Amino acid sequence: MFEADVQNVTQQAATGAVPAGNRVREVISEAHQRYAEHTDGQVADYIPILAHADPNWYGISLVDVSGKSFSVGDSQIEFSIQSISKAFIFALVCQELGHEVMHQRIGVNNTGLPFNSVMAMELNDGSPMNSMVNAGALATSALIPGRTTAEQWENIRIGLSRFAGRSLELDGEVYQSEMKTNFRNKAIARLLESYARIDIDPLEVVDIYTRQCSLRVTSTDLAVMGATLADGGVNPLTGEQVVGSEVARDTLALLASCGLYERSGEWLFEIGLPAKSGVSGGMVAIAPGKGALGLYSPPLDSAGNSVRSQRACAYLSRALGLNLFASSAYQSAKG
Repeated sequence: MFEADVQNVTQQAATGAVPAGNRVREVISEAHQRYAEHTDGQVADYIPILAHADPNWYGISLVDVSGKSFSVGDSQIEFSIQSISKAFIFALVCQELGHEVMHQRIGVNNTGLPFNSVMAMELNDGSPMNSMVNAGALATSALIPGRTTAEQWENIRIGLSRFAGRSLELDGEVYQSEMKTNFRNKAIARLLESYARIDIDPLEVVDIYTRQCSLRVTSTDLAVMGATLADGGVNPLTGEQVVGSEVARDTLALLASCGLYERSGEWLFEIGLPAKSGVSGGMVAIAPGKGALGLYSPPLDSAGNSVRSQRACAYLSRALGLNLFASSAYQSAKG
């Protein structure tokens, strides 16, 4: 899919900074124009409110680690963050509990199965496997500090707002719509409880998790959040150290291996960027040390990933030299 889309794009191999601003503006405009007329994919409808999204909405943002921001298209339309929140909740909990606890209690291995799979847990003695699938995300959200679920929720909202560099608000319509239809997440939470993988009421965990997924963001917010991880946990707009550099590293490693669910291997092979998607059509893709892309386009593929966003990421990764595995040959001095 990606190779055919970008076969005529010159592969830039770079290990330094994002190219100069004029070049970035030119390339993201090209990416937006290139895929604006693509109609592949379906808008998610298993959460009823999401089915109302306009399939033509399409925005791209790039924020580098210096705080420079570039956007094109529908970059200021707000949408619910959905599963993209999983990456940043993992980072917040990892900051509190540490590398080893998260490794042992949640796990870091790809399930190879869909994001809402129950079988993955059953095949692995109740292990959630990783924080990017729903079972792992529920178990991770349950570990957010707070004496009550209300405190936990507020800590989540504040924590994700620190990543975005602005106060994020709950989309009440999305929250209510999800709470009426999230039967599988409730079942997964009860299964986690049966395996002693969560310590609080499973339905309260589902409520917390649903609220975090219902926070409103833009593609620019996602780019800022991703750029914070790209710069060792420092928000490029506020200068705040949101999480430590080791936590940022761990989060990017997990995203690289698990962020696109069962398509993660293909994604890393073709695009070479840690990334996370959400069923509302959002996506964040991160170039460590450089910056991040935030994208929004509601139509999804069968794995729940935005079709246009993936294609635009493939184009931008090549054209801007973002692939973290790409490098130019070293030329030794002669004579």
